[in-house]
Amino acid sequence: MKLELDDLTKEFGDFTAVDHMKLTMTNGVHGLLGVNGAGKTTLMRMLCTLLKPTSGSIRCDGKDIFEMDSEYRKLLGYLPQEFGFYPEFTVEDYLLYIAALKGIRPVVAKKRVKEMIAKVGLSKATHKKMKKLSGGMRRRAGIAQAMLNNPKILILDEPTAGLDPNERIRFRNLISELAEDRLVLLSTHIVSDIEYIANEIWLMKDGILVRKGTVDEIIHSMPENIWECLVEKNMVSECMKRYKISNMKSEKDGVVLRIISKQRPFSNARSVEASLEDVFLYYFGEKAGDEDVAF
Repeated sequence: MKLELDDLTKEFGDFTAVDHMKLTMTNGVHGLLGVNGAGKTTLMRMLCTLLKPTSGSIRCDGKDIFEMDSEYRKLLGYLPQEFGFYPEFTVEDYLLYIAALKGIRPVVAKKRVKEMIAKVGLSKATHKKMKKLSGGMRRRAGIAQAMLNNPKILILDEPTAGLDPNERIRFRNLISELAEDRLVLLSTHIVSDIEYIANEIWLMKDGILVRKGTVDEIIHSMPENIWECLVEKNMVSECMKRYKISNMKSEKDGVVLRIISKQRPFSNARSVEASLEDVFLYYFGEKAGDEDVAF
């Protein structure tokens, strides 16, 4: 399975949400990383044929997805940031309803719903009403509905938003398992969601892809160095004005700062390996010297 985006652009009046994007996806997990407002959801809605591009094209195995129409949507599973459901429906009723909307025959639907409920770990909640589910359980039901038609392309928009750390880990493990023999695109602004499961990561800012590659490739492409040093507590405010600080930790002798800078910031600073979080901050964090800098 291959998706190709060629000069893809989406404009809303004078605002360009996706700007001349060109890339290729094949089977595996692709992580789309960027802050809110970067254009991730607009891109995903175009990939799901919910929005038409202003210019450019999206091709699936060489065919234009908008010309493929229902043929393409049969290959597709989609979990938006917010998905609708009838609160009084049980998990089973909800999934059977979605299966009917997808045109899955009743006999096949019943078997598939049972399989997916077990797959996402909701067997004990089969007859529980959707309105009674926790946020994590509801997202798992969302994954189940996206997988009902056994899609070759699975698109997940901010799937872990609002989940606690345990649910986030469970969700990542589930995505890794579901990614076998299919193309998965997962958008997020949470680095840890994709750091260990994505075969390829794209950094998206203001509608533009600013960097793409494996985790190692992106980390090693960092144009600046990472330093750690211990400073006195009364120096922290000044340091935050002068440098990008990716992390800080209070110690009894002062504060340990993790600083992004080409040059050694202090004589006692030691060079350390960059992480994906450092890269994220470099591209998307507040600039040194900006007002109201928050870390």
